[in-house]
Amino acid sequence: MTTRETRPGRFRRRITLDAQLVSYWEREAQRLDALAAGSGWAWIARRYARRAEAARAKARISQDREAGRAPAVASVADA
Repeated sequence: MTTRETRPGRFRRRITLDAQLVSYWEREAQRLDALAAGSGWAWIARRYARRAEAARAKARISQDREAGRAPAVASVADA
């Protein structure tokens, strides 16, 4: 069993929901791009491409929130 003493860096980084959402939406966009590239019909490929772009837009929203939060997180870590 591990303890906090054996893993000192474990609680150092604060992971927020927005940071997790950025990662999720970027992976989802990559998945949809792969589906679009492998699609046999153009109309399905266009639908996947639109969904991938929507996923990237959602990632940008969370990324902007995370960027706005960065100074606050740094000041909490310094305290």
